[in-house]
Amino acid sequence: MGFIKDQLDGYGMSEQTIGYLSNIIMVVWIAVVCILANFITKKIVLKTIIHIVHNNRYTWDNIIVEKKVFHKLSHLVPAIIIYYSASIFPAYQTLIEKAALTYLIIVTITALNALFNAFEAIYRSFEVSKIRPIKGYIQVAKIVLFIIGGIVVISNLIGQNPLIILSGLGALSAVLMLVFKDSILGLVAGVQLSSNDMVHVGDWIEMPKYNADGDVIDITLNTVKVMNFDKTITMIPSYALISDSFKNWRGMQASGGRRIKRSVYIDTNSISFCTEKMIEEFQKIHYLTEYITTRVDEINAYNMERQINTEIKVNGRQLTNIGVFRMYIHQYLRNHPKIHKDMTLIVRQLAPGDNGLPLEIYAFSNDTNWGVYESIQADIFDHIFAVAPTFGLRAFQNPTGHDITRLKESTEYVPEY
Repeated sequence: MGFIKDQLDGYGMSEQTIGYLSNIIMVVWIAVVCILANFITKKIVLKTIIHIVHNNRYTWDNIIVEKKVFHKLSHLVPAIIIYYSASIFPAYQTLIEKAALTYLIIVTITALNALFNAFEAIYRSFEVSKIRPIKGYIQVAKIVLFIIGGIVVISNLIGQNPLIILSGLGALSAVLMLVFKDSILGLVAGVQLSSNDMVHVGDWIEMPKYNADGDVIDITLNTVKVMNFDKTITMIPSYALISDSFKNWRGMQASGGRRIKRSVYIDTNSISFCTEKMIEEFQKIHYLTEYITTRVDEINAYNMERQINTEIKVNGRQLTNIGVFRMYIHQYLRNHPKIHKDMTLIVRQLAPGDNGLPLEIYAFSNDTNWGVYESIQADIFDHIFAVAPTFGLRAFQNPTGHDITRLKESTEYVPEY
């Protein structure tokens, strides 16, 4: 500044004019230096850093570049130059320093925010992120960063110690608790969900209270985002997964088997003892040949040992068509290539009711994919319904309009002429 004033003084200008011109020239000079420093930082230093990052064997530093952490830090250079140039203008030094320092704080906050984003992206590149998501913790760290940054900016502008402002916030703790209630509950819920291994990104969860039935695609501080199978998105509060019940299908997916639990309702009027002709036909069925032979020999031996008169079917032991049918279904499932052989396989009768006798199939498919599972289940029951008449059985069905019409036509009197 003194050099500029000396040069201007040589032109015979007044002192007031020299003061104005020297200030203008100094401002222009500082602006040129800032522009030049910013150009050097971005075009040389930043490009050198990016070149080093892209040409090393690590991948995590590429994410830092993608999140523009270094780009944001480059804005610090002009602000530092302005801050240390404030002493040139004694009348405005305090104002310039506060403005420059405020800008430095804001740039630092945005750089740290980008660094948090980069850290989260790096963490998400590892498989452990699906088991232990940290997005909620990152959001808490950002909230703390913004609060502290805001306090420091305000304290810088009003010229007060940040601790004084922090002590004043103690009186507003009740208001802060109300404002950040969801964030606090979400943080607590996130810790419990993570520590108890309750839900991961990618899990299929079912929560009827929120009409959620689909895959978890994101876990944040306040919400768990679920993409339902109809492609709609349901947002569930994080703390709701702690306070309410939900079903997680991860165990089924990890086991490699998906349960089939469905009943065929048999008309009880079609259940009967097996005749000799029926037994001969059943012995021709591949899955029943060995069973029928063994059971017939066992029953005959039992009846002969006790000298039971088998001319009447109610005496002694007899095969029934429903029993043989149940064994057939069991053998059919045991030999089915899509049924899991190491999991529970039961074909059982349930209590009969108004809809007939329920014959329940309880088994597990060896493919947990939804579409494949439904196809397997449909194929099994297609076969069961189609094969039931072979055993003299009828599936129960409530009368329809067609059944009533047929009954009416069969009983209608047609006069003869």
